[in-house]
Amino acid sequence: MAEKKDTKSFILRIDTDTMNALEKWAADEFRSVNGQLQWIIADALRRASRQKNKKDE
Repeated sequence: MAEKKDTKSFILRIDTDTMNALEKWAADEFRSVNGQLQWIIADALRRASRQKNKKDE
């Protein structure tokens, strides 16, 4: 069975043009908007050396 991660919810206000671009990007990569945002944030954290790669753990 997969390990369950703790998650936190929060409200994000985003302008219409940005949301439209995000929805298209998510659809292009077969992700939900939420999944796309999680991927973008995780990628940014790794690039900034703020979070370890999963394979490095």
